[in-house]
Amino acid sequence: MVNPSQVSADDKVAMGEEVVQSSVVRIVQANSTESKKMESESVDRSKGLPAIVPEANKQSKADANKPSTSYYRRTDGYATNPESDPPRYVRRLSDIGVERFKEFTWLDIGFEHRTRYEWRNNDVRRVEGGEDNPIFLRHRAWIGIRDILDPFRFAVEFQDSRVYNNKHAITDQERNEYDLINAYGELYFKKGLGVDDRGQDRPIRFRVGRLAYETTDRRFIARNEWRNTTNSFEGFRLNLGREANAWELDLFGMQPVRRLQTKFDEANDHLWFFGAIGHWRKWSDFITIQPYYMGQKQTADPTGFTATNRLDREIHMPGFRAYGKAGNLFDYDVSYNHQLGFSGPLRQDAQGYTVEVGRTFNHPWKPRLMGFYGYASGDKDPNDGEDNRFDRFFGFARPWSADHYVIYENLKAPKIRMDLQPTQKLGFELTYAWYFLASKRDRMFDILNGNISNTEPDPGFNRDRTGQSGDFAGHALEGRIRYQVTPRINAILGYTHFTAEDFVKNRIAASPSCASTHAHPCVDHRSGNTDFLYFEVLISLL
Repeated sequence: MVNPSQVSADDKVAMGEEVVQSSVVRIVQANSTESKKMESESVDRSKGLPAIVPEANKQSKADANKPSTSYYRRTDGYATNPESDPPRYVRRLSDIGVERFKEFTWLDIGFEHRTRYEWRNNDVRRVEGGEDNPIFLRHRAWIGIRDILDPFRFAVEFQDSRVYNNKHAITDQERNEYDLINAYGELYFKKGLGVDDRGQDRPIRFRVGRLAYETTDRRFIARNEWRNTTNSFEGFRLNLGREANAWELDLFGMQPVRRLQTKFDEANDHLWFFGAIGHWRKWSDFITIQPYYMGQKQTADPTGFTATNRLDREIHMPGFRAYGKAGNLFDYDVSYNHQLGFSGPLRQDAQGYTVEVGRTFNHPWKPRLMGFYGYASGDKDPNDGEDNRFDRFFGFARPWSADHYVIYENLKAPKIRMDLQPTQKLGFELTYAWYFLASKRDRMFDILNGNISNTEPDPGFNRDRTGQSGDFAGHALEGRIRYQVTPRINAILGYTHFTAEDFVKNRIAASPSCASTHAHPCVDHRSGNTDFLYFEVLISLL
């Protein structure tokens, strides 16, 4: 293998184009007959995209017609089902429809491409107003070995993320060229713990290496599928049992990977992320229970980019999640988390919780109504020696707000939502959300260049320590149309209008004006109302 950091930019481009072009031609030819299988493909609207769910993602075709004995039940909660393992674009080579590969049941392979165009008008994440029209490209490839060398298995997932036509400084949320997000070896003992009461194998699985995955409701560990770049870690993961069993225990210890944009990524040696997650599915027709403990321990990095990087920190978080259905009346998904420890000289004391209740009505269009409330504490007083700001660890951001203005910190967010699925190919979503700060003396995370990245320093315009800017940030109307063009191609059209209220308006007004001062950085004074339109195409090449 060639270390991507040692290859010139021109060589990388040439190599990448040759590989992609030759792979696409072979794969498209081999799968030309698969367009007739549309009616057998289902749409999974609980994820951020319409599903591309390969038939062999969880089981081989030989097992596809067997009655399921699995205890696992998916939640109907919005975007809270974690990505499958391996990811949904991955298939066994034996199931791609090529006769000569029928015996290759031990080889997992996948190729995926995503293009997204965005139009943002007066984006309040930026100090500069006006329009932006970025184009995001993301390529992924997976290869993995299972069964044939058991108990040893391995997998590698390559990703290339780029952005074009972006008028702002490019950050590690948009670009990460030629890198690996999964590269691990695994010991898999198929019946390490015998079998469960339904005759299903209860394995022991131990992975070491680079890991990108999701678990629980994705609020603390997530690949972050919406974003153009992906969260990844280096360390170990030990699983006792598996998803199909009545119980499972997931233990992990790992360091987050620093996304270096144009160099090969490196682990953050100053931060460890660790925990234990339990899954109890014995009564999963009614309730699935996930008790867990997660923690972070950080040693101060004197050269850290943000003030938080330069602190000694230790956060411990016990929590739980429960989801299920109350017969045909309603479904639910709830969680609670408490954080203790210290952040520099401050004592950490924070909490967060979510409650979602919904109902899917008996109608051919499968209408679903949902009510949601999410809370995450903010720092009550910047001078009391205590930090009350809830830490989302490495969770996803998009379902909190499609335009990425808020995340799971210092937030009170009630929402109402409606979904319609007229056909298996077509889905509609409509959401109305209100955003309040849990503490008006703490920050609103991602406005006025306040994002945490390794490119743009935070000017501090997104916080009013006096609390005089108020706590009502704004409200938003979000809509999406999802269409499955073919079994391997999905398209999404989305739009969000954000209406600013007191906090956002007052922070814009209080920041140095670019029109009247020569201070830098400065803010283009505007109403705070924004528009966000995007069109996305996701293609699975197998």
